[in-house]
Amino acid sequence: MQPILLGLGGLALLLVGAELLVRAGSRLASRLGLSPMVIGLTVVSVGTSLPELAIGIDAARSGSAGLATGNIVGTNLVNLLFVLGLGALLRPVLFSGRTLRFDLPAMVVATLLFFLLARDGSLGPLDGALLLTGAVAYTVLIFRTSRREDVTAEADTGGSGGPVVQLLVLAASIVLVVVGAELLVDGAVQGARAFGVDEAVIGLTVVAIGTSAPELVTMLVAIARGETGLAVGNLVGSSVYNIALVLGITVLAAPGASIDVPPDVVDADLVLLAVATVGTAIAMRTGARLTRFEGGVLVATYLTYLVWLILTRT
Repeated sequence: MQPILLGLGGLALLLVGAELLVRAGSRLASRLGLSPMVIGLTVVSVGTSLPELAIGIDAARSGSAGLATGNIVGTNLVNLLFVLGLGALLRPVLFSGRTLRFDLPAMVVATLLFFLLARDGSLGPLDGALLLTGAVAYTVLIFRTSRREDVTAEADTGGSGGPVVQLLVLAASIVLVVVGAELLVDGAVQGARAFGVDEAVIGLTVVAIGTSAPELVTMLVAIARGETGLAVGNLVGSSVYNIALVLGITVLAAPGASIDVPPDVVDADLVLLAVATVGTAIAMRTGARLTRFEGGVLVATYLTYLVWLILTRT
C-alpha cells in the first residue's frame, strides 16, 4: 500500500501545484501587460507541462530513465489520442488558422525530431541542447507572431492580490510540484519493482494519465462552454513543450547529461506517437476540424494501445 499512497499523494500535490502555478502565472503575466494569447501558449502550456518536467528530472537523477522518457511519450499519446479524441467525440472540435499554420507544424517537427534522436537508444547532451534550443525558438516565434495575429486565448485575470502575492503563490506552487513529483516518482518506482512491472510502462500509463489530468479537465470545461479553441491550442502547445522543453532539460539535468531510451519505447511507443502525431495533424487540417467519428477513432486507438500495453508488457 505504501507505493500506492505515495503515488496518490504525489499526484494530488502535482495537480494542485500545477493549477496554482497556472493561475498565478497567468495573473502575473496579465499584470505585466502580456497578451492573452501569449499567456495561453506559454504560461499555461508550460505550467501544465511542469509536472512532466519535475517527474522527468527526478526520475533521471534517480536512475529511472525509462520512467522519464516513458512519461513524455505516454503523456503526449494521452493528449493527442484520448483527450483530443474525447473532446471531438463529445463535440466536433474546430481549429484556428494560427493553430493549423504554426502550432501544429511545430508539434509535428518536435515529435519527429524526438523520434529520430532516440533511434540509437539514448539521448546525449547535444540532443538535449538541440531540443532545448527548439523550445526557445518556439517561444520566441509565439511572441513574434502574436504581435500581428488576432488574440484568441483568454487570460485568467480574476482573483485578488498584487504582484507580490502572485509571486508568493507562484513560489509555493513550484514547491508543491517538486515535492509531488518526488513522491509520485518514488511511489511509481517502488510499485513497479514490487509488482515486477517495467518502469517505462508505469510512465506510459499511470504517471502519463495522471499528469495529463490538467489538459483533460481544460478540454472538458471548454467543451461545456462551447469554446474549444484555447483548450486545443494549449494541448498542442503543451505537447510541443513536453518534448522540446521538458525532455531537453531532463536530458541536460541527468547525470552525465545523457539518458537511455528503453528499446520497447523506441521500437513501439515512440513509433506510435510519431504515427499518431502525423495522422492527427492530417485529420486536423482536413476541414480545420475533428469530427465525432475521427474523435471516436482516436479514443479507440488509445484504448486499444492501453490494453495491448497491459497485456504484453506487465
